[in-house]
Amino acid sequence: MANRVFITGDVHGPSEIGRLAKTFALGRELDKDDYLIICGDFGLVWADCSEYNYWLRWLDKKPFTTLFVDGNHENFDMLESMEVEGWRGGLVHRVNDSVLHLMRGQLFDIAGRSFFCLGGARSVDKARRTPHKSWWPQEIPSVEERSAAWAALESCGWKVDYVLTHCAASNVQHRLNPTYENDELTRFLFEVECRLDYRHWFFGHCHEDRDIDERQTVVFKDVIEIVPSAAGDDEIRRVYADPNTAAGLR
Repeated sequence: MANRVFITGDVHGPSEIGRLAKTFALGRELDKDDYLIICGDFGLVWADCSEYNYWLRWLDKKPFTTLFVDGNHENFDMLESMEVEGWRGGLVHRVNDSVLHLMRGQLFDIAGRSFFCLGGARSVDKARRTPHKSWWPQEIPSVEERSAAWAALESCGWKVDYVLTHCAASNVQHRLNPTYENDELTRFLFEVECRLDYRHWFFGHCHEDRDIDERQTVVFKDVIEIVPSAAGDDEIRRVYADPNTAAGLR
């Protein structure tokens, strides 16, 4: 069987990672060439202590490989201290053998499909957090990172199969909730969205699960599989749908 790709939303480190035991039970049927992708706020690269290391080992022992784009609630000092390596056409931080951070502005070939990744988002609660302890100024991609992302899209002729981000483009964010404030990242993603030819865009951050339209999906607790069809088009299939998802930007 072809390699399988699944997508879910924020797992927020030790506080919620355990839910995967329920929502991704089919992971027992997979192997290391199958992938679970988390759309930001992974939260396990946060502190070098027993609690966080336990859950990283827990994921490492799973049959599948875990990939994640960064959100806003990550320890970016720890991430940036990790060695960078090439993986499937792009750059990653390898957290352990089976957990990889898909770095910002990178293009990857995963299971025969192209993925453009750009993590990051603005924390609306940063005034209540401590810099470089519970909040990091690197949460928003820098000008250099955004320029590198633009160059990567230029290199592929502005055509990819899938987009993975943590926050949404400003036009999509407005459709989610008109009260959400825009920033330099949401406006940058709007420029990308206007120009890019893509099949589907997945993002997290908003703590809800729904299709915004036929090509934009916000994901939190749901688990979605990208399923190839005989006709050559992929099917976006929910393999787990959470009945109790509560909306709200965090």
